[in-house]
This record gives sequence, structure tokens and C-alpha cells, in this order.
Amino acid sequence: MGDNKLDFEQPLIELEEKINELTEFMETKDIDLTDEVDRLKNRADTVREEIFANLEPWQILEIARHPERPTVLEYTQMMCDEFIELHGDRNFSDDKALVGGIGKLGDEAVTIIGHQKGKTTKENIKRNFGMAHPEGYRKALRLMKQAEKFDRPIISLINTPGAYPGIGAEERGQAEAIARNMREMIDLTVPIIIVVIGEGGSGGALGIGVGDKILMLEYSYYSVCSPEACAAILWEDSDQAETAAEALKLTAKDLLELDIIDDIIAEPPGGAHRDYERSAKLLKEEILKEIKQLQQLSQDELLELRYNKFRKMGQIKE
Repeated sequence: MGDNKLDFEQPLIELEEKINELTEFMETKDIDLTDEVDRLKNRADTVREEIFANLEPWQILEIARHPERPTVLEYTQMMCDEFIELHGDRNFSDDKALVGGIGKLGDEAVTIIGHQKGKTTKENIKRNFGMAHPEGYRKALRLMKQAEKFDRPIISLINTPGAYPGIGAEERGQAEAIARNMREMIDLTVPIIIVVIGEGGSGGALGIGVGDKILMLEYSYYSVCSPEACAAILWEDSDQAETAAEALKLTAKDLLELDIIDDIIAEPPGGAHRDYERSAKLLKEEILKEIKQLQQLSQDELLELRYNKFRKMGQIKE
């Protein structure tokens, strides 16, 4: 994991470092320490299980933001036998913070769209830290309309702290672009599967977040705004972000209980950033399962279920 270590993982990291040291010592000195290594591995498994069974919302948010977490393009590369990225909104430019294209998922041709973050500072600047501009949402809509024309299921992978709030984005119609996407997605006649793979922040997430099935990776979050923004609004103190994270009910477990999402996709022990291939395999299996189920519905049934899904969200007290 490089230097991107989370504080609450420290006991586990220390054990893993000790295991690596002993393993290297065994190889260089030709001394059998297998029993000791096995004992430490068993202890590490126990500690990992204890840590990740009792995570606080803020700790889950830290995992969701982990800089080494797999990106959309990394997932598409691992899940798809073939993938062709398509560019541009045919109006202003090609937004590199929101990517999309056509892929072969098993035997299924699909359209995949999603927020793309970088791994380094240079990459994140290029990708605008996964914060899309209006042209990104318009590109996504163009690809979704294309998918409808050719009867391809749509896979939307969400990973953004929010839509870009800059002056240029507002001048080019950020709010209109997001609202139009939401309106158009509700009427698309092909299956739409939404997966929050990291951060699911505010309208930036909702701009590609209307679908038949809404899924979340185990250590992702989905929220009306970031805990920092919430704390700044409610308490005028961003240091209250951990308290806000608890109040926002932003974890996958919370949102499943509230019927906002349909299911949680398990992650490898320690999070998706610890085992890319296993994470991609679990994600692919779940997506293909959902596609198969949705393809059994007629267009009218699909649209009615999607409409009712969003109509029943929320609670009203009189």
C-alpha cells in the first residue's frame, strides 16, 4: 500500500511488516521459521477481522477515499475482455473526469460510464480529482442514448466527491446537465446498473446515478454531501466532520437499511485496494447477475419498476 496507510490499520500493518521481515529472513538465511510465520499470519487474520467488523462511518469513508483504490478504467480493464473508450460530448470538449465506452462483459456487450480519479497528483489534476464538468455529464448521456439505440445494458460506476463547482462549470450549465441526465435516465429502455465503487458525493453522483439496481461496494459511501461540507454548514466547523459522517447515514449498511440501495458487494479483506483482481471478480459477478435478472423484464416492466423504486424513497411525517 505504499505510504498510504490508515491510522486504524496500524496494528495490522505492524503484523504484516513482521511477517514480511521473517519471510525474507528465512529466504536469505535458509532458516525454517514457518511455524512462527504461520502463527503471525493467523494473528493478522484475526486482527483484520476485528478491525473491519467494527469500522466507524469515518473510517469507511477513509477507505472509500484511499488513493490506491481501483479506478473505473482499472475495473473495466480487469472485468472486460474488450473495452473501447469513447470521447467527447460533441459540443464543448472531452471531460477526463468522467469516462465511458463500450465493453464486452463475459458474453454481454455493455456501455460503461464512470468517474475517473488518478493515482498520482499529476493524474488527479488531469482527471480533476474525479469531479466532472457539464461536458462530462453530457458525454455520459450521449453514450447512454447510444446504448439504448443498440440495446446495450448500462453500467454506471460512481466515484466522485461531487460535481466540479467552478465558475466555468456553472457557466456551461452544471446543474442543468445533471438534472437532464437524471430526467433522461429514468426513461431509458435498457437495464441500468449503478455501483458506488468509492465516493458517492452529492449531485456529482446523482448525475449518473438513476438506475434499476443501485449497488455499493462494502467500503464505499453515498451521501447528499461530504461530511466536511455538512459540518461546515451545520456547525460552521469542518472539524466536526466525523460527527457529520455518523449523522449522514452514508455507509452501505445504513443505506441498505433505508432502502436507498439494493445490495452490498463484498470487498476483499482489508478493502478493494488490497486485492484488485478479487475485487474486480466480485464486481463482475454481481453485475452479470443483475443484468441477467433485468433482461427478463419487458420494457414496460423495467420502466415501471424503476419509477416506483425512486418514488418510494424517503419518509414523510405529517
